[in-house]
Amino acid sequence: MAELCVGSVLVTGANRGLGLGLVQHFLRMPKPPQWIFATCRDPKGQRAQELQNLASKHPNLVIIALEVADPASIKAAAAKVGEHLGGSGLNLLINNAGILKPKSIDNEMLQDMTETYTTNTVGPLLMGQAFLPLLKKAAQGSPGSGLSCSKAAIVNMSSIGGSITSCFGWEMLPGVSYHCSKAALNKLSKCQSLAYKEHGILCVALHPGWVQTDMGSFDGHTVGIPLGRVHQLSSISEKETGAFLDWEGKVVPW
Repeated sequence: MAELCVGSVLVTGANRGLGLGLVQHFLRMPKPPQWIFATCRDPKGQRAQELQNLASKHPNLVIIALEVADPASIKAAAAKVGEHLGGSGLNLLINNAGILKPKSIDNEMLQDMTETYTTNTVGPLLMGQAFLPLLKKAAQGSPGSGLSCSKAAIVNMSSIGGSITSCFGWEMLPGVSYHCSKAALNKLSKCQSLAYKEHGILCVALHPGWVQTDMGSFDGHTVGIPLGRVHQLSSISEKETGAFLDWEGKVVPW
């Protein structure tokens, strides 16, 4: 398997859970990215303390304030990332930030559906739009043909809960708004892959496995998937763009 080699990566929702784990993984790589942009709502808050500690030890880690449900915040973050990158582009955008409201279908409300869709689906759409110029620049500056996560890519963190075919986790993970938003995210990933392929940008939806995080732990159910398996990103190629994959690189039923 080819080594994942990226000059720059941005992870949303990076102050805890899977996002923080991804940042830690990139920092531990034999050849870590020159720039790791970790975004969260409140970089100076208590919930970002561990991220702050990492940044104090790693000069290539930059924490940026970002609310993925706020278009103005996204544009401001893109501008800051562009300033740090100078003339180079952004190789890898990982849309990880998400919310889960564990309600049954009888108790689901308009407000819950709207808020969840805005964060889990619309957020990644707006992120792709705002960071497209930097992703295009990375693709143009990368040698060779074809698509890869080392060149320029958008990885949308989805969930098996977004699969219409599979009902895995339905009883353990209630939350109609969450399931529907991830199904919509999968379709968005396909749309992005069709729209951005001509720019040399790979786009995929990734089910990372049931990771032991704040969101993935409930009712005593905690199943940890090694975050180190993110190295599988290096094996994703042009033939997988637009696909819905799991953390082993296997196609997940739509």
